[in-house]
Amino acid sequence: MGLQLSLIIPAYNEERRITSTLTSAIGYLSAQDYSYEIIVVDDGSQDQTARTVSDSFSQVRLLSYSPNRGKGFAVKTGMKVARGEHRVYYDADGSTPIDQIAKLWPCFERGADIVIGSRALPDSEIAIRQSWLREHMGRAYNLILRMMGLTRFTDTQCGFKGFTARAATTLFPLLTMNRFSFDAELLFLAEKYNFKIVEIPVKWINSADSRVRLIQDSLRMLFGAACIRWKWLRGVYPHEI
Repeated sequence: MGLQLSLIIPAYNEERRITSTLTSAIGYLSAQDYSYEIIVVDDGSQDQTARTVSDSFSQVRLLSYSPNRGKGFAVKTGMKVARGEHRVYYDADGSTPIDQIAKLWPCFERGADIVIGSRALPDSEIAIRQSWLREHMGRAYNLILRMMGLTRFTDTQCGFKGFTARAATTLFPLLTMNRFSFDAELLFLAEKYNFKIVEIPVKWINSADSRVRLIQDSLRMLFGAACIRWKWLRGVYPHEI
């Protein structure tokens, strides 16, 4: 049997949090009965993220480049080299506890191509919430995506998503968004190409040290959403795969 899981962690200026996240991930995954690899993609960090990983976690595969290209580009870079039959991208702050991976396997066994974590389902467990403003801006963004016909899901931005190897190798090379809009683009294309997507409730422990700039990145995400619709109408993406 081949490698079962690739865990891909995009990281930008994460020297203070990456040690805890990797320690937890390695501890959990080492206790499971399936094979795995961890890939950290250092997205042009200006701190010691890469050195922290390389010096302390020899079992982790480190990819590093400069300058910073955005979370979407980092995830695509990791997916390009991943070898697992299932591939999960996972935020470097560990806001979704690593043991939530156990919720993915039953969905894959029932035929899901993609499983996405959600903080907005009734059974989601929010241990530490985002600020009122961030939470409501996130909900507003999701509402806009649904009104534009880009998604039917309650939470496109949760940084906990799993893919079969076939879904990953088909979808990620098609993505054009390098920053936060890439999640919406990914799910939009996945539905257009009839991949089976399952949304599951997850536990969420918000990290106060968010990399999302509230106003600037929110405007970019809205512009990105409009671009996704425009690109589909203009035939930038293939209409069949």
